[in-house]
Amino acid sequence: MTSSAVAHSPPVRKVAIFGGTHGNELSGIYLVKHWQEHGAEIQRTGVEVKPFICNPRAVKKCTRYIDCDLNRVFDLDSLGRTVVEDTPYEVRRAQEINRIFGPKGSDDAFDLIFDLHNTTSNMGCTLILENSRDDFTIQMSHYIKNALAPEPVPILLIEHPTLKYATTRSVAKHPIGVEVGPQPQGVIRADILEKMRKIVRHGLDFVQLFNKGQEFPPCTIEVYKIMEKVDYPRNKNDEVIAIIHPKLQDQDWQPLNKGDPLFLTLDGEVIEYKGDNTVYPAFINEAAYYEKKHAFVKTVKVKLTAELLRS
Repeated sequence: MTSSAVAHSPPVRKVAIFGGTHGNELSGIYLVKHWQEHGAEIQRTGVEVKPFICNPRAVKKCTRYIDCDLNRVFDLDSLGRTVVEDTPYEVRRAQEINRIFGPKGSDDAFDLIFDLHNTTSNMGCTLILENSRDDFTIQMSHYIKNALAPEPVPILLIEHPTLKYATTRSVAKHPIGVEVGPQPQGVIRADILEKMRKIVRHGLDFVQLFNKGQEFPPCTIEVYKIMEKVDYPRNKNDEVIAIIHPKLQDQDWQPLNKGDPLFLTLDGEVIEYKGDNTVYPAFINEAAYYEKKHAFVKTVKVKLTAELLRS
């Protein structure tokens, strides 16, 4: 093994667990509030682990956000924006979070952030990566996936040249999203919470092993790379005129081929997928994405490889 094939990474010393980035996604909120009072479960030797509620006003109202989506305002323009009287609450909060856990892109930023989310879509235990070249999060995802087997753990890669997310977790050197569903907004399900809890626990175990000097051999993982966001069919008044077809509903991560049904109008017309290439839809009929005009996102399968990793 040559040195060029080894990914050296400094020990992970500062970890945050974010809940309540969206105030109506309750699994992460319940877990973070529990861990703030009873933190033994998440403590690991030599690591500061900080559970944190990101959007307390939205959590109190059990709504996704107050003024705008907190999970979309961690771009450098928003983080550097001068705060005035009408600055949205979430932009102010983003700047505060950046001061506590960042600054984004700096050596002082937290090493790792787990950002806990729920989806109304049938996406199971999904991990979300932002960087196809981050050996640390690829290796961690590989570890979590094996630890949870035979439970499927789809991995979504949101790296894209034009679709920019500017997520809350992007403040960290190594951001990882945890998206578990299906769970309705404003509802807590024990089975979904337990799945999320296991993901975080295994992720923290990986950190502890890594810090102790364990080597993680080169690995390859299959991920779903986001390609496009697909809107609902609309009329001239911009109103939705067709809904997700029953054969597509709940089929997140399943192959979608040319001719497969996508939408169904209230007159009974079936609108089919016309693409030539197989894609894998995710966030199908996600409740929070109606306002964003997303019926689902198209993904394709790709493989990511990480080099041997050691601290």
